[in-house]
Amino acid sequence: MKKKSILLLTGIATFYFNNTYAQETVQDSTRTASIDQVVITGNSRPKAKIESSTAISTFNAKEIQKQNPISAAALLQRVPGFAVETSGGEVGNNLFARGIPSAGAYEFTQVQEDGLPVFEDGALQFANADNFFRVDNTTGRLEALRGGSGSIFATNSPGGLINFISKEGTNDFKGVAKLETSTYGLMRTDVNLGGALIQDKLFFNVGGFYRTDDGIRKTDFKANQGGQIRMNLKYVFDKGYAKVYYKKLDDRNTFYLPIPLVRNGNDITEFSGFDANYGTYSYRSISQLNIPQAGGGFFSRNLEDGIHPKVDVVGAEFKYDLGNNITVLNKTRYTNIDLSYTGIFPAGGPTSAADFAKKKGITGNTFQYSLVSNGQNVNPQYVQELGFWAIDKKMNNFVNDLQFNYKFDTGNITAGFYKSNWKSQQNWNWSNILTTATNNPELLNLVDSSLLPTSTGYSKTYNGVTALSFLLRDSQVQGSLNDLYANLDLNVTENLNLNAGVRYSRDFYKGYSVNTTSGNLNNSGLTTDGTHSFLTTTADDNMSVLGNQYSYWKYDIDKVSYTLAANYKINSNNAVYGRFSHGFRSPNEEAYYNYFTTTNPDQPLKPVTTNQIEMGYKFYTRNFDIGVIPFYSTLKNLSFTDVFSDGSSENTFADTKNMGVEIEGFARLFNNMMELTFNGTIQDPKYKGLAGNSTLEGNTVRRMPKLYFNISPAVNITKEWRTYVSLNYYGKRFQDQTNQDTLPSFSEVGAGMSYQLGKIRFAVDATNVFNTMGITEGDPRSPSVQSAGNSTIMARPIMGAAARASITLDF
Repeated sequence: MKKKSILLLTGIATFYFNNTYAQETVQDSTRTASIDQVVITGNSRPKAKIESSTAISTFNAKEIQKQNPISAAALLQRVPGFAVETSGGEVGNNLFARGIPSAGAYEFTQVQEDGLPVFEDGALQFANADNFFRVDNTTGRLEALRGGSGSIFATNSPGGLINFISKEGTNDFKGVAKLETSTYGLMRTDVNLGGALIQDKLFFNVGGFYRTDDGIRKTDFKANQGGQIRMNLKYVFDKGYAKVYYKKLDDRNTFYLPIPLVRNGNDITEFSGFDANYGTYSYRSISQLNIPQAGGGFFSRNLEDGIHPKVDVVGAEFKYDLGNNITVLNKTRYTNIDLSYTGIFPAGGPTSAADFAKKKGITGNTFQYSLVSNGQNVNPQYVQELGFWAIDKKMNNFVNDLQFNYKFDTGNITAGFYKSNWKSQQNWNWSNILTTATNNPELLNLVDSSLLPTSTGYSKTYNGVTALSFLLRDSQVQGSLNDLYANLDLNVTENLNLNAGVRYSRDFYKGYSVNTTSGNLNNSGLTTDGTHSFLTTTADDNMSVLGNQYSYWKYDIDKVSYTLAANYKINSNNAVYGRFSHGFRSPNEEAYYNYFTTTNPDQPLKPVTTNQIEMGYKFYTRNFDIGVIPFYSTLKNLSFTDVFSDGSSENTFADTKNMGVEIEGFARLFNNMMELTFNGTIQDPKYKGLAGNSTLEGNTVRRMPKLYFNISPAVNITKEWRTYVSLNYYGKRFQDQTNQDTLPSFSEVGAGMSYQLGKIRFAVDATNVFNTMGITEGDPRSPSVQSAGNSTIMARPIMGAAARASITLDF
């Protein structure tokens, strides 16, 4: 009924405003007509969109402003072929390109700023690429490429390239200032300024944002706080230009993990005492951890710090015309990242108080729970064991892309050398805590009342901690990439363009891991409460202790990627293209760690290889455009490396295949009064040879919808007044490769309105207006499939209904 009502209201409004305002001329749309758009990502030279043999979506700064995305992931939901999960919060989200399964992050796509990676590998453990990038008013444009030539112009990107292009100054001084608030305590300000220091010669752009909010899910602390500043300076001379830039990001965000829900068949409802749309285990009452270590000293952590990257980026870009139709372009960047990552990861689902006590070795009814906060005895119906995971990563990346371009009468040849050195040093310290299974969890202690307080094993906790530092990890990964690439762009006729590209990757990876042993605090001289020794508790029985032995490893890549494509421009409005591409993805960080720390690995470690075929039809006019792109892809040696709640990780391999079609369209209707944007994907991703298990052959790839789309109609009520509705639909998915656990389909509706008063824009944007409980994932950190029937499961829903209001001044 809700969907029908929305469509009915939209239809009535369209009819009414068409008759009332048909004679008015609406101000220029914020959307640049696709027929005029020029793209640079995945091409050797800037090229009109209709002439590019790639599947690429583009958004300029005004379009991004219209959508006002709450995160980079929310913006990428508007790109067909990208299945994006936004339930983790502002950062730490997952993107799956064209049905390629992964443990999450941006494993098969590269996220770039101005043509160079935000970080070389966008899927390092707990270091998703979107942790290190924020969309704000310094972003001038987004180009999102799927498949195709991604593997020629970047590393580890067979799924595509996501390129955020920064604003640059022009001769005209321009600025934008924005203030924003919300229903969840948001206070945010954005500023961007750009202009010329010397007319026609020296240009600048500087901007950034600062934001603080309580989070849509109720954490009882500031869930998100921080900001960034970005600046660039560009000098233009007769034969080229030189540009330098800097970025500083210091921002912290709460990361939301699965919560308990109740499943009855394919129906999923709320778990008693837990709000599915606003509840979270990440709560202030359990936010502080301070525990002794078996190796000496104490480990302290504050959950309120969340995902906290401190990022410094300095870069330069230089282009020069060497004469004889040859130009040289060099891009270089150094990135330094200090990432502190703290999150609550459920260790399974809620358990009855009696069952958990039994699991801890207490027989009968001699168990007693009490609140850590005040010592009061309580009798909870359900309790929850939670992982308190703390990860620190020191990361740096130096990258240089040197490119030569030779232009001739019928095309151009580009050749380049790409060099990237990167390093990631990480330290883990994981503990488990015990809480009530409620929205606002309370830390619990558990004792065996049949024993004396001085008896061994009397207590099963230490200040609410059931397992002190049960997992420590000290490891490092380094990459040294040395890639040669070439690309030919040839206009065979005025309408027929051929494209061929090749990339040779000679890449070297190495690292180490520190061995660990088990220990406890029995002989440490410490006490649990000022009186009793650690002999009285089991919380320290399996503590991890870093040893003094190191395991060193090396792994080399010697691979060729290539692509061949043709684009035929039927006329000024119509074009068709076809492309074949072969690419690869190097093993990810956890795959290296697993393989080189396992005595008997299941299979040899290999890069993931991909073959993709795509064909496209494009029709562009100033008021209507549509792209229809069928595609087929195969993958080999795909590794699954989920890290489970006990610290172990999956180590299985599979091949996959996928066939589908992407559709993207836009229309201006009724004398520019109405705009309609649409993107959608239909696909059928299947497993082949999953871990040698023939019973899983042909199963649908986990977490991948066969159908997902976004449709957004907007009505320009007057010249100044605009309103829109947005519908995101995600089809049925499966939690894991067995296809036993269904994640139901869901629709999320957004809506908004804006009013332009001269140079001031007033806007209200709402998300999930019907408070839908949409599930994006089950619990990938649990190695077992949830039981069928009416049962408690762990899953991660999208955020509840929220609204934001903003005032923007353009000058």
